[in-house]
Amino acid sequence: MVSLTRDDVLKAISLVKIDEGEFLGRWVFTRGVSIFEGLVAVMLTQNTSDKVATRVYRDLKARLGSITPSSILSLSRLELEGLLRPIGSFRQRADRLIKLATVVNTKYGGSLEFIRNMDTDEARRTLMSLPGVGPKTADVVLLNIGRPTFPVDTHIMRISHRLGVVGGYEDVSLFWRSILSPGDYLRVHLGLIEFGRRICRSRRPHCGECPIRDKCMYYRSGGTIPR
Repeated sequence: MVSLTRDDVLKAISLVKIDEGEFLGRWVFTRGVSIFEGLVAVMLTQNTSDKVATRVYRDLKARLGSITPSSILSLSRLELEGLLRPIGSFRQRADRLIKLATVVNTKYGGSLEFIRNMDTDEARRTLMSLPGVGPKTADVVLLNIGRPTFPVDTHIMRISHRLGVVGGYEDVSLFWRSILSPGDYLRVHLGLIEFGRRICRSRRPHCGECPIRDKCMYYRSGGTIPR
């Protein structure tokens, strides 16, 4: 049983600076983009740093103007792969984007804006039915359009497991939602990512700086549970 409270979490993330502009998924949605364009931006961050993904997003934006299913499909595969090359696995990523754009064009008339009118569970299922979209990607999109989801990235997963939270993605997401209020989700999601980058790092975590270390299984066990 993890005896963590909302106040504990807010105290921990108060140690880090949260700059929304450094998170591509958050940044694009604050600029009023379509759900499709926002989804593409979030997909670019999969297994990639926000810094590199942002560069690729800007290159795509400069080349296409508006990122839509049709504009992506207007590119040759070779050109799309070239634009995606900096983020690695560019051939697989190009394949996913082409499949995504094709499905959205043929099945949904080129737009995903109807998702804004769905309830959260239905919207999540719809997003996860799309090529290349898993639970984290869907949750990031939904959180950024004001839905009460809590995305779990590798940093949040590591922090959670060190604290003693048991289970996979859905279990960890549920844990954080159970101790927070929906109004906290966005700030805490971003804050925990920064906390994982700066303090609860994968290697050589700064446990001495952590205000919740006494509630952390990793710290109490001398760093012997999984990273």
